[in-house]
Amino acid sequence: MTETIGAESAPVQLGGALRRSAASFRFRELTLLPAIVLALVAGSFVSSAFLTTGNLLNILQQSSELSVVVIAESLILIAGKFDLSLESIIGLSPMIGAWLIVKDPSAGGSGVGLNGYAAVAVVLASGALVGAVNGALVVRMRLNAFIVTLAMLILLRGITLGLTNGQTLVGLPATFLYLGTARWFGVPVSIWVAALLYLVFGLFLRYHRIGRAIYAIGGNPEAARAAGIRVERVTWGVFIVGGLLSALAGLMLTGRIASVVSSQGQNMIFYVFAAAVIGGISLNGGRGRLLGALTGVLLLGILQNVLTLAQFAAFWIDAAYGGIILVALILARVTGGAAQET
Repeated sequence: MTETIGAESAPVQLGGALRRSAASFRFRELTLLPAIVLALVAGSFVSSAFLTTGNLLNILQQSSELSVVVIAESLILIAGKFDLSLESIIGLSPMIGAWLIVKDPSAGGSGVGLNGYAAVAVVLASGALVGAVNGALVVRMRLNAFIVTLAMLILLRGITLGLTNGQTLVGLPATFLYLGTARWFGVPVSIWVAALLYLVFGLFLRYHRIGRAIYAIGGNPEAARAAGIRVERVTWGVFIVGGLLSALAGLMLTGRIASVVSSQGQNMIFYVFAAAVIGGISLNGGRGRLLGALTGVLLLGILQNVLTLAQFAAFWIDAAYGGIILVALILARVTGGAAQET
């Protein structure tokens, strides 16, 4: 009799646990808001220019490229994997497009003189291709995602440097630079793009069956497979989308600086992980929301701007980011979160 009662109460207990977990994550998504408000107040004291419309739009635009890559990395982390090569895609994909555009070989070009629209298509396709290769190595060949994408990061960085002998490619057409230069209603297009992507992917993860499947795969891939989810196909797709989004972020950055530099995207992956982790995306997979990741991006962007206005050296800004990650991990653990594992 006791066993029967226990079996019947198990679904109730599980449902209660799921509700408590959901409530906990909704709370975690908002935990950075006080820190963001505090940073805004501090910035207003640091410089009178901080709260101006121009400066706030500058913060959002500079954070837009990071935002898109954070979406890409968050999808992969939620699925229970890693991708360190995203920062190299930010550099390589636009470099390939620009290399095909520039006609003068002495300026680092290929001499092809490709149309700007076609070059944009090449950029996005190359990012998706890198993601597909990463997915094949991790999903099909079952290689370690961390090591595979680390090797891919190094490989792509070398290709980016070698393609143009380390030269910066300039003189690119307006169509190629559009995402980083154009404005809609006085607001940079890159901000609109990042906001739209957060909305679309946030709703996708929350309500679409594939979005829910990504959480299930990251939480327990074997249970997801037993439930009929095509684990390998979905995971592979997540890597492809991650590469595509990173190439898009590379286009946005290229437009903002009106060139493609050989070091483009270098070390950006550290800030991507920083924003994702302090925003509540679990390194263990299966947990976290894009809203939390967005608050992480905004906090880092505001802090960077405040410290820059306060004339802090760049290495102190990096040190601040490292401290923020450590504090976020400690707080998550102290408040009852699961241990973060590699």
